[in-house]
Amino acid sequence: MKYLSAQLNALISTGNARTNLRILRRFVLLLLVLVVVYSIAFHLLMAAEGQSYSWVTGLYWTLTVMSTLGFGDITFQSDVGRMFSVLVVISGTVFLLILLPFTFIQFFYAPWLEARDAARAPRELPDDLRDHVLLTAAGPIDLALIGRLNQFRTPYAVIVPDLTEALRLHDLGLHVLLGDLDDPATYRRARVGQAMLVAATQSDPVNTNIAVTVREASPEVPIVATASSPESVDILQLAGCQEALEVGDLLGRFMARRIFAGDGRSHVVGHVDALLIAEAWAARTALVGKTLRELHLRDQLGITVGGVWQRGKFSLGGPGTTITPESVLLLAGTREQLDNYDRHFGVPAELPAFVLIIGGGRVGLAASRALDEQHVDYRIVEKTGRLGAHPRVVVGDAADLEVLKSAGLARASCAIVTTHDDDINVYLTLYCRRLRPDILLVSRATLERNTMTLHRAGADFVLSYASIGANAIFNTMRDRRVLLVAEGLDVFTVPVPPALAGRTIAESGVRESTGCNLLAIRMQTRMIINPPATQPMPAGAQLILIGDREAEGRFFARYRA
Repeated sequence: MKYLSAQLNALISTGNARTNLRILRRFVLLLLVLVVVYSIAFHLLMAAEGQSYSWVTGLYWTLTVMSTLGFGDITFQSDVGRMFSVLVVISGTVFLLILLPFTFIQFFYAPWLEARDAARAPRELPDDLRDHVLLTAAGPIDLALIGRLNQFRTPYAVIVPDLTEALRLHDLGLHVLLGDLDDPATYRRARVGQAMLVAATQSDPVNTNIAVTVREASPEVPIVATASSPESVDILQLAGCQEALEVGDLLGRFMARRIFAGDGRSHVVGHVDALLIAEAWAARTALVGKTLRELHLRDQLGITVGGVWQRGKFSLGGPGTTITPESVLLLAGTREQLDNYDRHFGVPAELPAFVLIIGGGRVGLAASRALDEQHVDYRIVEKTGRLGAHPRVVVGDAADLEVLKSAGLARASCAIVTTHDDDINVYLTLYCRRLRPDILLVSRATLERNTMTLHRAGADFVLSYASIGANAIFNTMRDRRVLLVAEGLDVFTVPVPPALAGRTIAESGVRESTGCNLLAIRMQTRMIINPPATQPMPAGAQLILIGDREAEGRFFARYRA
């Protein structure tokens, strides 16, 4: 009943609905007048023929004739009466069988259906809602961000201007708010003044309009927008954005970090204060064939193996984990500890570092700039001539073997596949893997769901545009407490849960119960990197852990962090 009343209230509250109801009322009134007039005429004509019937009988005759239920029990004997019957039948057919259904559907039933649908896609958020995130699209980045928000139990709403699209997203289980993106009233109804963040992930002009509109509704709420070009960053910031993220540039630099020259050395991929997260390829090193227990890396070098990559599959690893030539170790330690690791296990590179970049879009060019900074040689394979004449650009189709040969595939230590089409990326990843089984392959996924497909095609590492963008936005609202190490693998910082306060690492069983590895404990005055198992976890401190999304979810579910 409450749902029905809400729909009826929504139906009569809009201006169009009130107009429709007025038209419907006038039509019904006209129909009633017609029935009354016909009933009176029936009595007059029957009296002229010498027949007498009650007023109820007159009403009965009028309705049965107008609805074409037929004659038989009451009929006129005169021609005038029969012509009157024909008039009643024709007008009844027009009014009751044509105009009445059309009017009812057009001016009541269809608006009622729209009101019912509108009730499923609200136009206003509750007054008491606070610390929520407002999204202005439902693209790949937004959907990935929603997954992170759900994981951290953060409320959100996707503002959608089209009712049909809003209902589609609602049926998919998303929280939506119906409203125009360029209307300040929409954001006021979304309680933007009480929101934690507004995320704008559309085109640069639309994002600029959104930022200006949001600033009109709330001068202080943080706004984060994605930017397609460096030129748009300043414009978006002038429009009111706290941050304008070039996701393509971020993705290209992340992919360039995965470049290994086959020298066995550690390569830093991120850091949390003094804690460095690095990856090291085990091929051709003394690590191959040994277990982690036999290596004693923690005892000898003070370094923690946070996990092991094996052809795109990540595991925490254990004492019995055997290192193979395809293994990539995820290491955590200080700069001194990583340098010590490099001295023990670094080997001369077989070939000078040379990278093949497939795709000369924003991501490919960002990767090339990062390689320039690292003084790594590379070639870009671009299908079109949009990059112009350049000694490091090879124009041609990467699916053509001759093009890949001329670009230097045979001597490349790594290939980066950066096109924006996931189908093409799968195709080219599989092709490069067949041509060079020993090469390090780093591939891009636009959608998170294609990550495993690219791994199956032969990619060693896969980074998705959606995850990079979602994590970059998420980090702005969480004081950068989440560091994306690789696709689906995060280093995250949380306060010590009450259930763990005062207990030692060994007593907590965090690794065994959640699948997360504890890398460091940060206190007010210092950080204990790679703490021993006997180290207590004091209340008020912060834990720095690493784990995939499932392990991270288990940690938060178990400790209500």
